[in-house]
Amino acid sequence: MTGNKAVAYKEPGKVELIDIDYPSFDLKDGPGVNPANVGRSVPHGVILKTVATNICGSDQHMVRGRTTAPPNLVLGHEITGEVVEVGPGVEFIKEGDICSVPFNIACGRCRNCKERKTGICLNVNPDRPGSAYGYVDMGGWVGGQANYVLVPYADWNLLKFPDKDQALEKILDLAMLSDIFPTGFHGAVSAGVGVGSTVYVAGAGPVGLAAATSAHLLGAAVVIVGDLNGDRLAKARSFGCETVDLTMGGPAEQIEQILGVPEVDCGVDAVGFEARGHGHDAKEAPATVLNSLMEITAAGGALGIPGLYVTGDPGGVDEAAKKGALSLSLGTGWAKSLSFTTGQCPVMKYNRQLMMAILHDKVSIAKNVNAKAITLEEAPQGYAEFDAGAATKYVLNPNGYLS
Repeated sequence: MTGNKAVAYKEPGKVELIDIDYPSFDLKDGPGVNPANVGRSVPHGVILKTVATNICGSDQHMVRGRTTAPPNLVLGHEITGEVVEVGPGVEFIKEGDICSVPFNIACGRCRNCKERKTGICLNVNPDRPGSAYGYVDMGGWVGGQANYVLVPYADWNLLKFPDKDQALEKILDLAMLSDIFPTGFHGAVSAGVGVGSTVYVAGAGPVGLAAATSAHLLGAAVVIVGDLNGDRLAKARSFGCETVDLTMGGPAEQIEQILGVPEVDCGVDAVGFEARGHGHDAKEAPATVLNSLMEITAAGGALGIPGLYVTGDPGGVDEAAKKGALSLSLGTGWAKSLSFTTGQCPVMKYNRQLMMAILHDKVSIAKNVNAKAITLEEAPQGYAEFDAGAATKYVLNPNGYLS
């Protein structure tokens, strides 16, 4: 059988390339696999030869030891691939198709899927609504930072690119459709971004830059990005964003210098639970982003919160944070009648439209997030550089499709 190598979490701060089984059309026991999923038959699935699979900030949370991820968990939920085998229950997807894989696994049959809430499918994770490839507590579906990966419910989950040659020409852009582009777009949409909006995006990592890109695409008048990392802020400025340097203090005063008022119409949290405070020596303070967004978002506005928050964080700054309980100024949000949207992005709600924007040259998401292709063997170095704050979106190239 064809060999298969994959990037696996080993221990806090360490990932390693390991040998794993070639995928089959049933779920086998392994690190992180829910016992109720072992032996589950997947006749509706396909096996993909991976074209591109990205390192995500959500992966970094696990690699830093900030979750309960077990050793040897195969990572990778941002997957683009070519179909090499189809299960007997697959009707429309064919061998040779190149497809984007939404990071949320969805059955297409449950109530939530039928209501387009594919981030909280009821049938793919025995523990809770919602699932993803290669992620802790998400059912144990094997991750895609590998040569080959199984995708269930293929007719439902896969977004087929209409032209193979065109897709390969724009593959670094299209590789962003599995997660960060729809996630950033969802953050902007749920924050109410529209024509003429003023927007503050907290965080200039890849999801924050994708949210800023999305705000421009949605017609925002001014997009402001805040971060502690100067290189990432420079990347935001490169495609027309204003920036707030949080090493200089909180965002309100700097926003006022840009807009004339210390508030924006819409706020996006692209940071999540490992947030730090403001100033040169900022320490971890996980409620900082949410509280500052409530402060600077205009009354009646909305917050889009695609940044990841968890219910179990072994490295939390206090006992409350270890359970995901943060000291939020909810009274501020209530007094200002702010709306909040949290949770996994329902990728399928947006990915086809964003694909069309890419294919017809309406957006350059790979450029904006500084996508860089590296080999599977270079993954540990990519993880280390990303963790150190590199202003780069690392795209793994396991099978040589990427130039």
